[in-house]
Amino acid sequence: MKVKEAPKTSATIIVRSASNARITQSKNPFLELMRRIFRDEEVAMKAIRFITIVDERQKSGNPLKVEEWEKVMKELDMVRSSFYSMRNRLIGAGMIAVRNGEYHLSGVFSRDLVDMARWWWTVVLGYDPETL
Repeated sequence: MKVKEAPKTSATIIVRSASNARITQSKNPFLELMRRIFRDEEVAMKAIRFITIVDERQKSGNPLKVEEWEKVMKELDMVRSSFYSMRNRLIGAGMIAVRNGEYHLSGVFSRDLVDMARWWWTVVLGYDPETL
C-alpha cells in the first residue's frame, strides 16, 4: 500500500492536564496544537503551512486541488511519503477534508473534541452539561 492510500481514520494528539500547558496559554497556539499532533517541530511547522495554503486557496475561491501535490510538496520541501503522511494525519484528525478532488478545512476535529469533552463532563463527572 502506498502512503497516499493509507487509511485516514484517526490521529493521535497529546493531551496535557496542567493548566499552564493549555494551547491558549502558548505564544503560538497553532504551533502548539500541531506539536501535539506531529511532535516534530519541523513537521508541525510544515503542517501549519499546508493548512494555511488550503485556507488561503479556499478563501480565494480557488481551492487547492489534490492533483497539485507535487507543487505543494516542493513548496513545503518534503518528500512524497512525508507529505502524504502529514496530509493523512491532518485528514485523520478531521482538520482538513478532500471533497471533489479539492482540499478544504474541516470542522470534524472541533466537533469531535467538543463531543468528547461533553461526554466526560456529563457522563463521567456527572455535571450538568450547561455548566461546561
